[in-house]
Amino acid sequence: MSAKILILGGSFGGLTTAFELKRTLGKDAEITVVSDLDRFIFIPSLPWVAMGWRRPEEISLYLEKILEPKGIEFIHEEAKGVDADSSKVHTLSRELDYDYLVIATGPALVFSAVPGLGPEEGYTECIFTLEQALRCNEAWRRFLEDPGPVVIGSVQGVSCFGPPYEYAFEIDAELRKRKIRHKVPITFVTSEPYIGHFGMGGLANSKRIMEDSFAEREIQVIANMAVEEFTPGEVRLKDGTKLPFKLAMFAPPMSGVQAVFHLGNPKGFIPVDEHYRHKDYKNIFSVGVAVAMAPPEQTPIPTGLPKTGYMTVKMAKHAAKMLVSDITGKEPPDVESLDAICLMDMGDTAAMMKADPVLPPRQEAELKAGIQYKWLKTAFEKYFLWKIKRGLTQLP
Repeated sequence: MSAKILILGGSFGGLTTAFELKRTLGKDAEITVVSDLDRFIFIPSLPWVAMGWRRPEEISLYLEKILEPKGIEFIHEEAKGVDADSSKVHTLSRELDYDYLVIATGPALVFSAVPGLGPEEGYTECIFTLEQALRCNEAWRRFLEDPGPVVIGSVQGVSCFGPPYEYAFEIDAELRKRKIRHKVPITFVTSEPYIGHFGMGGLANSKRIMEDSFAEREIQVIANMAVEEFTPGEVRLKDGTKLPFKLAMFAPPMSGVQAVFHLGNPKGFIPVDEHYRHKDYKNIFSVGVAVAMAPPEQTPIPTGLPKTGYMTVKMAKHAAKMLVSDITGKEPPDVESLDAICLMDMGDTAAMMKADPVLPPRQEAELKAGIQYKWLKTAFEKYFLWKIKRGLTQLP
């Protein structure tokens, strides 16, 4: 009798786990992916969507079209709850039972953390979902008709710092290309203790490189700062500073999604062991942003640890190996240290960041900037979409 494996989430973690399990187990596993989205979105390209440099169809794939040919069932519904004791997942229309559950839901965005934060009930843009990026692009086009001050950053409690950095550099590059940079003061506000910290204690010379990069572009930096509130046209910082804006984009904190919140820590992130197995439920695994991971240090303003797409794919591949060992009785995989490789767009150039392992002390840590990494980032986007479309899971 084949094992019933239910995967919540159709992004990096969910798809990698599904394809890896199907490739390894074949007919010995009945695999179902449940997602509230009908498409896989290549999230690293969302800042480019916000700038108008990419269209949605260029960075997305319909999940049903890539899953069903592989013999993986796809259910386009949002999980509403998980009953871990009876091994059932509830959606709006059905009850799904499982032998194994993989939580790859990603996060919920907590715009309520700061008054006035967010695109729907607040006054700031965000670029963490496709819909938000498209809305941000609309705001950008309106902004170009009447330019003024821009404020970009991350509020207290944020763990995903990369997109605000990218957006700041991209705005600068585009304004210079349009020859209106002199009309737009840009301020970068971050809860990191220093620029280039990235929520992970910095990377080798990242502080100096980022300080120089912002200085060369004449982008004002306010680090180690919390935001009091956002009002129409103004960012109010905890120290009393008031920053006017015509366009503001801020990253929000994250939490676990509602359906699995009760299985997690106080923020709803899932506690796992070294094999990404839930610490209390042995038939539940979790990968990606949904996983609880402590930051490397306590910072003056609260920050979290980022979890990149590369990290998520590595977690998913290891969790799949562990799950296979459970089902087949084979030896479990060796524990691996979690490393990170990230390509960050810098407008007219890009940077490659590497941390091995993610948390210090590290065997290897570096940040290098150059036009070659811009080309590499563009190539990787196409490569990853190509391999996901074909159900391939190998890392580059």
